[in-house]
Parts: sequence; structure tokens; C-alpha cells
Amino acid sequence: MEATALQSPMSTANGSGQKSLGKTGVLLVNLGTPDSPAVPDVRKYLREFLMDGRVIDVPYAVRTVLVNGIIAPFRAPKSAKIYKELWDEQGSPLKYYGYKVEKLVQAELGDDYVVKLAMRYQSPSIDTALDAFQKLALTDIVVLPFFPQYASASTGSVYEKVMDILKTWQVIPKVRFVNRFLEHPKFIEGFAQNARNYMATHEFDHFLFSYHGLPERQIRKGDVSKAVCKFGACCESLRADNQYCYRAQCFETTRLLVKALNIPEGKYTTSFQSRLGNDPWIKPYTDDIIKEMPGKGIKSVLAFSPAFVADCLETTIEVGEEYKEIFEEAGGTHWQLVESLNDSPLWIETVVDLVKG
Repeated sequence: MEATALQSPMSTANGSGQKSLGKTGVLLVNLGTPDSPAVPDVRKYLREFLMDGRVIDVPYAVRTVLVNGIIAPFRAPKSAKIYKELWDEQGSPLKYYGYKVEKLVQAELGDDYVVKLAMRYQSPSIDTALDAFQKLALTDIVVLPFFPQYASASTGSVYEKVMDILKTWQVIPKVRFVNRFLEHPKFIEGFAQNARNYMATHEFDHFLFSYHGLPERQIRKGDVSKAVCKFGACCESLRADNQYCYRAQCFETTRLLVKALNIPEGKYTTSFQSRLGNDPWIKPYTDDIIKEMPGKGIKSVLAFSPAFVADCLETTIEVGEEYKEIFEEAGGTHWQLVESLNDSPLWIETVVDLVKG
């Protein structure tokens, strides 16, 4: 009997060239956002986010006291005011761009795929998306966290959440996790393309690449050899022994963007933002770097935030507005944020490529 006679009429080709009996589920996961900028919704979001043991990696009892007794009650009103600045007529950019990407990727992939957006914290939830997948008898599931660089507190947390749900299923289909995508040429070109629009109309003295920060202890925990991480020269290249170091991945992202944009050596800086608490976080700190720039003759800066694929509080408000104010108070004259990829054609192409593997 010929092989073709054994194949079901329902079979479709997957990315490996093999035949698949059913559809592939695609789970696109971003960090999350409050349901509204109201204080109760922001407090609820902060509690879920900060109670994640991969985000604040201290014992559960200590984390409970910190988050529910101190951080969420006092930080929620302040954060709510900032979220109100971010919100527009469509809502939270992180969420509405997510839905646009979901729709565009679904259109590109076609009927052999089912694409669902989820947030690690709040809605739409990972639980809801996977529940829908479970009812479809999917052949494969591809999980794509929207974090260009791997970190335990972001990508690792998505993996853990997905696996906690899947382990309860009687039938678990083939699952593939996308680990990181900072090296993807279209991801790099997407940011480079956005930057060139500004570089064509203004000459910048310096280029700043600001990434979300992490506590140093989390980087050390990821160094399984206990011999690589020095928070210095060890990040000057991305190698097998430091491939999961978030800091090293961020410096590699900068190098790729610098190359794509032909930025001269000495005219760019990599730094880290969004510190929380008193423990040391990975350095250099973005706000400290900014304060020093005007005194060094740097009056015009093009700023990137390449840890985020959609504009959000950390890009639009923190880098775009708060850091601009710090820069201008220190004597700077021109500060420009390069927007995130959002729903740009190159980002959609990147996602499709990552899904197809």
C-alpha cells in the first residue's frame, strides 16, 4: 500500500514538512496590564504580578507580607495615575496591540492554525486560552512569549504557568516553546527601521539602549556553573556558557542594533531601568547614565527600549517621558524614544517565522 493511502484527508503539512492530522495552536503571551487604570484594578494586577515567585524570588511568607502589606497598597494609587497617562481611547497599548497582532498573525498563518493572545498576569489569561485549545484536539501547540531576551522572571514564568496547566491534561499534544528571538533579523530590522525614521531628520549625539532591569541575585541563580557571571566582561559576547544570562543577551541585542544602524563605537550605551527595592540590580542604571550625559556634551539622544515588543508603561512613560524630563533637567535639549514594534509588518513577519520554526 502506498504511503499516501495511509494519510487522512484532514492532514496538513506542518513546518517540518511532515503531515499533521489537526491544527496547531499558537499561544502569544505578553506580560500583562491592569484591566483599567482604576486603583482597585491596578492593585489586583500588582498583587498577581509581584506574588509570582519568579518575579520576587524570596520565600512565600516574606513575599506575601511585602506585596500585600506594603508594595501593592502603597504603590497602586501612584501607579494608577501613571496608567491613566498611558491609557487612550483604545485602552492599554500592550493589550490592544496584542489583539491586533493576534488577528494579523492568524490571517498570515491561515486555517491550519488557531492563534490566541494571553497575558501572564490578568486578562486574557493563559488558562482561558489553553482551555480553548484543549477543546480543539490540537496536534501541536507553539508557545511564544513576547520577550526578546530570556529571563526567569518573564519567559521562565510563562513556561512554568503553561506547564502547570498542561500537566493536568489527560492528553498533552506536542508542545514547542520559543525561548528567545533577539537574534532574529526581522526583529532587529524592525527597531532599526523605526530608528532610521528619526535619524533621517535629526543628528543625535548619542544612542541609548535601555532594558528592563533584574536583581543581580536572579542573574547569579541562572549561572548554573557558578563561575561565569561577573557582571562585567563576561557580557561582552553571547556564548554557550552565558547564553541564558539576561544581561549578556541585552548587550548582544545592542550590538546587533548598533551594527544594523552603523552606529560608531563610543556613541552608544546599554543600561537598565525599573528598579524595585534596595537590593542591587544589574547595572548601569539608566537614570544615572542620563544625568551624566549633558555634562559630557551629549545634548541629543535617541533612546531604545528593545526588551519590549509593544509600547507600554516602561516604554512610553518611563523612557519616553520620565527619562526625557531627567535629561532636560540635567541640561539636555533633545530626547526621542524609538517606538516598539507594536503591530508593524516586520513584527508580524517575525512572529510568523518564529511560529513556523
